[in-house]
Amino acid sequence: MLVSNGIPADQLSMAQWRKSRFSNPSGSCVEVAKLPGGAVAVRNSRHPSGPALIYTRAEIAAFLSGVKHGEFDDLCPDGSMLLPGSHRNGVLAQ
Repeated sequence: MLVSNGIPADQLSMAQWRKSRFSNPSGSCVEVAKLPGGAVAVRNSRHPSGPALIYTRAEIAAFLSGVKHGEFDDLCPDGSMLLPGSHRNGVLAQ
């Protein structure tokens, strides 16, 4: 099966979707699934049949590295999303 960006997520029958244990309990979450060949699909849990974004392993690794090193902290400037083990301005949170 050819998988490309925007494919309806419910057409990814092989996908085993999962979300972070830190996710919003009301169900507003981002879900990810590893696909055959190593690609990673991302979808909005509120719209499980909606479009899935497909990323290579290298793209996901680069994004996660940026997250771990605080490169996106400005998206939550009040610190409300700071979790233990994450970084704020290069400093490890307790």
